[in-house]
Amino acid sequence: MAQEFSDDNFSKEVLQSDKPVLVDFWAPWCGPCKMIGPIVEKLSNELSSTVKIGKLNVDDNPATAQEYGVMSIPTLLLFKGGKVVGTTMGFTPEPRLREFITSHSK
Repeated sequence: MAQEFSDDNFSKEVLQSDKPVLVDFWAPWCGPCKMIGPIVEKLSNELSSTVKIGKLNVDDNPATAQEYGVMSIPTLLLFKGGKVVGTTMGFTPEPRLREFITSHSK
């Protein structure tokens, strides 16, 4: 299951993580976010041994979204060693999202 990230736990859970971390910046009113949500959940279960996957609600956690320049949602950022190593915006089909994660997390 995808973790819930927040402004409060972002540094510990994402930036200080030993594993690469995919963060789905989303909001409950966003249609494309609702479409990609089940894909993010599925991949979080399948890839949990190699990648940490979670979501950050931009309405509830505006500071982190602003810090990383998230202007539209869904935006997915992949972090490795505390730095952004990949970005994808908008709805992304499962095969492309899986490839995005695996290619950037090696």
